[in-house]
Amino acid sequence: MFDAVRPEDKALILDFGGVISRTLFETHALSETALGLAAGTLTWQGPFAPDTDALWQAMQAEQISERDYWIQRTREVGRLLGEDWGEMQTFVRRARGADVQAVIRPEAVAAIHQAKAQGYKLGILSNELDLFYGADFRARLPLLQQFDVIVDATYTQILKPDPRAYQACLQALGVPAEHAVFVDDQLRNVAGAQRCGLAAVHLDVCLPGAGFAIALQMLAAL
Repeated sequence: MFDAVRPEDKALILDFGGVISRTLFETHALSETALGLAAGTLTWQGPFAPDTDALWQAMQAEQISERDYWIQRTREVGRLLGEDWGEMQTFVRRARGADVQAVIRPEAVAAIHQAKAQGYKLGILSNELDLFYGADFRARLPLLQQFDVIVDATYTQILKPDPRAYQACLQALGVPAEHAVFVDDQLRNVAGAQRCGLAAVHLDVCLPGAGFAIALQMLAAL
């Protein structure tokens, strides 16, 4: 009979953008207010209306990268203001202002606190945390102090779904792949995690609460 895996030997690994934070699609109204744009100016809806967002479709078909998608949207929004925006960080910080709590998913907060209370390790595996949000963002979001490990491709230059990204996070957490659950809103990143032996959940940004519940159930069952 095998001994049960202790909670402290398990890990919940989360993407940041779209998983912990609400997507920019969901916060168009906040962005328009912060940028002084008329309501309804921002019309691209990504996963919420993929048939009306050709650029999103190209990204899902892997014709362009996720970074390419957001760089183009950043430039478009900058032009609306008569400015030349070349970095996603400019868009995120200008659009979301100083109130970082307003863009964090309450469902994510609840799941993170539940996982922490149950003794699981917590990790973030992001392709662009500091690139998009700025290096000082972590200090302005106390929630990130709950995490044992943050692996950010802003610095490693290893993007999901490259297997080395998942392996680096697992190594930093000190847990094997079979003792971790990974959550991402991008299906190709979920598939990449599964190829590395992790249990993984594709978070439906339209139903985030359900995704986090499934992830915690999977973690408990490991």
